[in-house]
Amino acid sequence: MVRIGWVGLGNMGAPMAANLVRAGHVVKGYDVSETASTAAARHGVEVQRSIAGTVTDADVVFTMLPTGAHARDVLLGGDGVLSSAPTTAVVVDSSTIDIATARDLHAAARESGHGFLDAPVSGGVSGAAAGNLTFMVGGDADVLAAASPVIDVLAGRVVHCGGPGNGQAAKIANNMILAICLQATCEGAVLAERLGLDSATFQQLAAASSADNWALRTWYPVAGVVETAASNRDFTPGFSTALLRKDVGLALQAGKETGTDLSFAAAVAARLDVLIEKGWADRDCSILVDLVLRSRTA
Repeated sequence: MVRIGWVGLGNMGAPMAANLVRAGHVVKGYDVSETASTAAARHGVEVQRSIAGTVTDADVVFTMLPTGAHARDVLLGGDGVLSSAPTTAVVVDSSTIDIATARDLHAAARESGHGFLDAPVSGGVSGAAAGNLTFMVGGDADVLAAASPVIDVLAGRVVHCGGPGNGQAAKIANNMILAICLQATCEGAVLAERLGLDSATFQQLAAASSADNWALRTWYPVAGVVETAASNRDFTPGFSTALLRKDVGLALQAGKETGTDLSFAAAVAARLDVLIEKGWADRDCSILVDLVLRSRTA
């Protein structure tokens, strides 16, 4: 049994924490949302009223937060993780944030005497629930080895990507590709339907052909085709439009810093901006299909 502190019990954090409870670990959790905290408590998470109370006796601490600014506040604040967790604790940040912030957090953790990993994940809410996420890990191999017994409960695959910040580098590039594939899937799904193809038949064909991609298999944007898709639930997230736009923005920032042409990513970012302007920031990002459905060219 491992004592785990978990900060961030949202769409991804809640099922991950619940899986650790089911594996026999003691999980204390904290979230600013009462709704999220109440839901996590139903799955055996011992909900706390402060970050300090969540991590004070932890062996491993996970943070799963929306942005780099949130990660800085939670880890570096006066009653935050690094000032409150035992120095023997390994801290695993599974948020998706900018590389510079991740490296700053590594440096702060070294100064405070904590082992630290930047370890964002891929696989979405369905992967979080199933315990088969891919972890992309940056940091020391020895720290990863110490945290592996706990991470393995949540993961289908763990990839050590290198030193501090490299987990975030991998995740940013991965999510940029995901966004482009999702846009292509939305366009292909609508085109196939308008050409008279049955949506389920086309999805099965594409998934077994050269068009196969994770979004097509998991997030197909037509209702009634793929069980895990948000299109079946009126685009309740899932993975929100705002969060995907944040991740694509991180990729565009990295592209600018490295002199890399990311024109496809920029085009998807512009479409996500349209969705946000429509007030759909909190809808699942696969609602990108709506822009395709509404489009008619002469």
